[in-house]
Amino acid sequence: MTPGNQRALHRTTRANPGDDTRLRVLIGADTYPPDVNGAAYFTHRLAGGLAARGHDVHVVCASATGDPGIEYADGVTLHRLRSVPVLVHPSMRTTLPLGVHGHLERLISRLAPHVVHAQSHFTINRAVVRCGRLSGTPVVLTNHFMPDNLFAHAHIPAPLHDMVGGLAWRDMVRVAHEADYVTTPTQRAADLLAGKGFGRPVEAVSCGIDLDRFHPRGAERSKARARFGLPDRETIVFVGRLDEEKRIDEIVRALPRVLNHRDLQLALVGTGQREGELRALAASLGVADRVHFLGFVPDEDLPLAYVAADLFAIAGVAELQSIATLEAMSTGLPVVAADAMALPHLVEQGVNGYLFRPGDVAELTARLLDVLGAGEQRRAAMGEASRRMALTHDHRRSLDRFEEIYAEVRPARLTGVPRRSPAPGTPAARRRYPVAAA
Repeated sequence: MTPGNQRALHRTTRANPGDDTRLRVLIGADTYPPDVNGAAYFTHRLAGGLAARGHDVHVVCASATGDPGIEYADGVTLHRLRSVPVLVHPSMRTTLPLGVHGHLERLISRLAPHVVHAQSHFTINRAVVRCGRLSGTPVVLTNHFMPDNLFAHAHIPAPLHDMVGGLAWRDMVRVAHEADYVTTPTQRAADLLAGKGFGRPVEAVSCGIDLDRFHPRGAERSKARARFGLPDRETIVFVGRLDEEKRIDEIVRALPRVLNHRDLQLALVGTGQREGELRALAASLGVADRVHFLGFVPDEDLPLAYVAADLFAIAGVAELQSIATLEAMSTGLPVVAADAMALPHLVEQGVNGYLFRPGDVAELTARLLDVLGAGEQRRAAMGEASRRMALTHDHRRSLDRFEEIYAEVRPARLTGVPRRSPAPGTPAARRRYPVAAA
């Protein structure tokens, strides 16, 4: 996303509250591009998709440079707040709490949005939810939160994970109870939220993927490998942050065992705190020449990273959905994934891939060989099954459902009692967005 012209915040003008020709949506984002993570990308796609449908979309997020301002990009108005670097995650910036609440009050007063949509429960969105409530604006909240994704960055010692995770979940649930409608990307994530004490229904709405951008192109595999400087041999790919919770070291540890049977390589797309350790691990195992660190791949080239591969592997245990896995499936790749959190929703054993017990490198090796040794015809059938499963996650269907949710919450102005999500068995509940496990 290329930032548009920047202008001073005070030049924001109030929308006409009586103009209902299009929906006005204010989206809160504690992470947004150029941040590289699933929640940031989903929020960007949601905002751009709504704007492309003619809605008046505003996003309030941290400044990418530190200085506040307004940017216009892809039909979306970005209200960038003053920010500082995140000490435990140097590639990201955050907004300090001081002054955020007052700014959000003024912004909501000027824009008069029909709905506000929070994407987390952190600094910006905490204020988005509270100010939405106080203004009588319906509040939708989508949860992308997993404490496991923060432990490594915050350097939380392993013995404290349960305690810190419990406190973090209680804080998240408290904020979520202030919203009128709560969604999360998968049913597994919805069940998790219920298990952490959230006592109202949660709707599973897929983050969605662009099926037109990520589609099978097996005939271009050799050309795609050349694009990234990869030798033309069998390739396992992983796309995502090279951070601790992704457990990429398990894939690297499996590689020497797989190489006893197959002539292949591993391509890692992304950057992160563990890159140096992963390079050292590959060298210590004697496979440095078979592990290719492709770094950050621009969005326009990302589909080719999947086209270059024969198989997608993911070992993470804290995935609420895994957009990268869905993109790989949409490209027609078989998948080998850890049997943890939402990943089992995306893998049907022996149909489009295999699951393995997290941490079991021997089983991971066996599952990789099951796919790679299956033969071209069988692998093609697994890739076709992946594509069929990915079709249920068309981002246009996700946009359809969010438009419906906004319409459902919009007519009622808040009276101090949150609007409840649809009760199971009601017509509204039966419109739940389908997920791959359905």
